[in-house]
Amino acid sequence: MFGFFEKRVAPYPVEEPHLPPKDFMAFVWDGTRGLRGHVVAMAALSAAIAVYEALLFAVLGHVVDWLSSVSPAALWAERRTELIGITVLLLGSVALVALQTSVKHQVLAINFPLRLRWNFHRLMLGQSMAFYADEFAGRITTKIMQTALAVRDMIFTTTDVVIGMGVYLVTILALLAGFDVRLLAPFVLWMVAYGLACWYFVPRLGKVGKAQADARSAMTGRITDAYTNIATVKLFSHTRRESEFARAAMDAFKLTGYAQMRLVSQFEIVNHILVVGMILGACGTALWLWSLGQVGAGAVAAVTAMTLRVSGHAHWVMWEMTTLFESVGTIQDGINTLTRPRAVVDAPDAKPLQVTQGEVKFEDATFAYGNNGRPVIDQLNLTIRPGEKIGLIGRSGAGKSTLVNLLLRFHDVRSGRVLIDGQDIAHVTQDSLRRSIGMVTQDTSLLHRSMRDNILYGRPDANEEDLQAAAQRAEASEFIATLSDLQGRTGYEAHVGERGVKLSGGQRQRVAIARVMLKDAPILLLDEATSALDSEVEAAIQQSLDGLMQGKTVIAIAHRLSTIAAMDRLIVLDAGRIIEEGTHAQLLAQGGVYARLWGHQSGGFLGETDDEESSALMPG
Repeated sequence: MFGFFEKRVAPYPVEEPHLPPKDFMAFVWDGTRGLRGHVVAMAALSAAIAVYEALLFAVLGHVVDWLSSVSPAALWAERRTELIGITVLLLGSVALVALQTSVKHQVLAINFPLRLRWNFHRLMLGQSMAFYADEFAGRITTKIMQTALAVRDMIFTTTDVVIGMGVYLVTILALLAGFDVRLLAPFVLWMVAYGLACWYFVPRLGKVGKAQADARSAMTGRITDAYTNIATVKLFSHTRRESEFARAAMDAFKLTGYAQMRLVSQFEIVNHILVVGMILGACGTALWLWSLGQVGAGAVAAVTAMTLRVSGHAHWVMWEMTTLFESVGTIQDGINTLTRPRAVVDAPDAKPLQVTQGEVKFEDATFAYGNNGRPVIDQLNLTIRPGEKIGLIGRSGAGKSTLVNLLLRFHDVRSGRVLIDGQDIAHVTQDSLRRSIGMVTQDTSLLHRSMRDNILYGRPDANEEDLQAAAQRAEASEFIATLSDLQGRTGYEAHVGERGVKLSGGQRQRVAIARVMLKDAPILLLDEATSALDSEVEAAIQQSLDGLMQGKTVIAIAHRLSTIAAMDRLIVLDAGRIIEEGTHAQLLAQGGVYARLWGHQSGGFLGETDDEESSALMPG
């Protein structure tokens, strides 16, 4: 039976996720897309159960009256129909509760947040590189996980408390009025007082809940940041400093927790005072009316049972309302991140890129980081012929890596165009664009998966023969054979650690080269592709790279000029503009910037200066 309900909702919708609205209620309502029928069914069933519970107490009152007016021997004979009806009512409640809990726990409890996480995750994968430069990865993950749960919990709490409890109280008031309208007074007074208490405490709990959610995200982000950069922490002997940095975030979280618990304690004390007042008022009124002979013993029994049940519900509602506004705070904290528009999006009429020759052209391209930053690429015009191999030269900050990132469309140009075979890359799909480009960078990032998975990332459908051939051409097969991990996996099955931390820089770069060899894209980008390799390995790989570059359009960046001196054309950049271009021999003959850089090199490296462009370098 449970399996039937679990399959009523697809946890992974196939349609592309859309950007949720920023308005709070609209955000929550949007989160129920595809589930609203089930949510309504759960609410209706909760209301039916509430009516059933209230009627049960009224029935109890009637049973007490029967017992006081009928002899034991005559009870079945006189009340057979009513007793059978009560039995049917009780047995029918089993089916009602089973259906409600199946909808709530089998249909929605897991599938609801899973759908939201799936959609949020896909939205975040589509965000620009600039988005990830501004956000902690751990913070984003926390918001995805917590916001999805908070939306579900808010819907559940609203259904149980607002609808279920609301229907329950209305039914009780109607039943009490049936006994004697004066019995309503204690309950109505309690409801007003309880409503005022909620009006005072709940918004304050919501406010502190939002502060706590933000503090929790900040705390998680700081701790995750230290783990992600553990090598830097240890290199500078800053474990104590990082501990104190995390402690400051923990202290901020602790203070919000204390503030929250103070409000909870105050609310609970006030709630108990109100409950005691309701019990005394309701039971006292019922006994007073009974003493006057205006209600029977059954009414007293029913009122007492209802009062005790409502008092229990009052404590439950208090905690549920606290949870509700914690959820509200968590959702409000997540909305700003999860509803942020994508900076780089496919055009509505975007078509797949068709690379027939591999010509790359920049037409009056201008780009700057930030709205008011100085141009890193300034009205640049550059045409790279099909199959041409060019080298980009310039100090850090000259615009080399930014130019490559614009070709990959990690950013959109502020003005001008970037074209591949005459197709404006702003009008083709990003996936098709990047499938047509292979890239190796100096800062290679690997996934915490097996070595096989990391190499196959270049072409997931490649066979075993192609996989091993790529590893051999990249001079990686020998060290891969020696790999092992804590789970006993070896070779291609061994996991490489977060970002490939278990491998040396040179090993990671060889894996990246194997990956791009397997991808075999028509356009190849090399950003310091062999910078982490020793001379012997570089010489061995260079022959494979030369073979890989045949028939491809190649853009290479290197501070070691000897690495790219043999390219068809060298482009010298400064402040986002082309200041020189030509072959190695032509540029040396000109005696300009390139010639001076060549002459000033010591060991083949250019001097570097810090610049904002360094933040834009993308992992390969």
